[in-house]
Amino acid sequence: MRVMAQMAMVMNLDKCIGCHTCSVTCKQAWTNRSGTEYVWFNNVETRPGLGYPRTYEDQEEWKGGWVRTPRGRLKLRAGGRFTKLATIFSNPKLPSIEDYYEPWTYDYETLLNAPAQEHFPVARPISLISGKPMNVTWSANWDDNLGGSRENAQRDVMLRGITDKVKLEFEQTFMFYLPRICEHCLNPSCAASCPSGAIYKRSEDGIVLVDQDKCRGWRMCVSGCPYKKVYFNHKTGKAEKCTFCYPRIEVGIPTVCSETCVGRLRYIGLVLYDADKVLEAASVEDDHDLYEAQRSVFLDPSDPQVQHEAQQAGIPADWIKAAQRSPVYALINRYQVALPLHPEYRTMPMVWYIPPLSPVVDVVKDTGHDAEDRDNLFAAIDTLRIPVEYLANLFTAGDPAPVDAVLKKLAAMRSYMRDINLGRDPDDSIPHAVGMDGETMYDMFRLLALAKYDERYVIPAAHAEQAHALEELATECSLDYDGGPGMMGESGPFGEGSGELTPVAVENFQMLKQRQTADHLDGADVGGKGLRGRVNLLNWDGKGSPRGMFPKRSKEEE
Repeated sequence: MRVMAQMAMVMNLDKCIGCHTCSVTCKQAWTNRSGTEYVWFNNVETRPGLGYPRTYEDQEEWKGGWVRTPRGRLKLRAGGRFTKLATIFSNPKLPSIEDYYEPWTYDYETLLNAPAQEHFPVARPISLISGKPMNVTWSANWDDNLGGSRENAQRDVMLRGITDKVKLEFEQTFMFYLPRICEHCLNPSCAASCPSGAIYKRSEDGIVLVDQDKCRGWRMCVSGCPYKKVYFNHKTGKAEKCTFCYPRIEVGIPTVCSETCVGRLRYIGLVLYDADKVLEAASVEDDHDLYEAQRSVFLDPSDPQVQHEAQQAGIPADWIKAAQRSPVYALINRYQVALPLHPEYRTMPMVWYIPPLSPVVDVVKDTGHDAEDRDNLFAAIDTLRIPVEYLANLFTAGDPAPVDAVLKKLAAMRSYMRDINLGRDPDDSIPHAVGMDGETMYDMFRLLALAKYDERYVIPAAHAEQAHALEELATECSLDYDGGPGMMGESGPFGEGSGELTPVAVENFQMLKQRQTADHLDGADVGGKGLRGRVNLLNWDGKGSPRGMFPKRSKEEE
């Protein structure tokens, strides 16, 4: 047993409202500079739909991820060393800018400076690549809310095998949103594809990063990633990807996308896993066994033997305690309601999803029946095969049984909690029908519906004794260059928007965490912790000025 730690995320798709706040805040924080206009480390897709880049799940076309050989070994779908050497100067398996989208702005000068005239002036879209007027025909969010589904939905790769059940009224059957970031896989094919060794997986927390100094722009990582979450910056000639907001994680606060998520659907936690079992689990013969195989890799942090082995491996005691409180481990292994995205790629992804129950509930509600009754929901899950099979194509390599089990647990929780909330005696037969007891089901409900900030994000901070090692690792990641990302000032290597380097200040992050986890929302200085000046506008009735907006100066300040 070789115990290692991994930061992981679970998203509850029933809570996603498709507002794209996570995408916008991520882009503002990480890709708001020249050369990354088309790059979205976080994007939200409407399913069914073609995704971003379009049809990225078609691995017959893009050759991403791993495949199992007849001898039981794994090899890259795009080919091994000799194939890469033969195509190193011309990689043919790359999405084009049309598969992403041609980024654009608008001719605001014409709009703002046009003289008075009979017709209102129009700001035409202008390409950010060529600088010429263009017609917008695709974007990272073109499928939003099934826009253009009559033309595009039938091309969704996940509909293969169930197209005979899908008619033009398919969009009336169900729809849900799928937020995506880099999966920070246990067996990353992007790292294995890189000829330069520029992509690496941090040993202390499993976050996958790009060494900008080593990157030579071969773009094999873009082809090798089946999720297409590695991007090529044509301005710098370097690859870039989601960093899991590691500067925030190191000081114990969540990623930007999680912090700003309106629906509070994201959970971040630490899981312990047996590194010696990763290859074996990724190499199982049947794709349908990959889900359970990956679950078997995760170790129970409450097991004394696991705790001992973790301490021997140098994992700090507070990290082991954090793993015991991890919402990610609870949702994956304790309650077994989270599923991996495309386990058939054999990369062992570490961003998991709770499939949405809402489509089934909506269908039951439309029939006029009680959408909270477990018998109605169970029957709908059994008979409404299109959503379940579609979800299975996404999360369990086409096996509907695990998806069916998860949806029934969520349906049972819905019915069980309704009785409690209405003052009725809890019906223990409901949790027993899905292999749970009442207490466990209530704990699952509390985590999914009522969890507080520090329960959704259980992130142990890096230790002071690890500072030197982390500093060395940081010099290899995608923040290490003159003029860091998104800072205004002199031009850096990422173009005119890159600016000067502003070092990551741990003190600022600690202050941010203190404000975000405080029990008080007003501008008072609570307990001498320096919260003065924070104003709560949520409870302001709009009359007068909100309390704390214009604080009175003290005599010393005057």
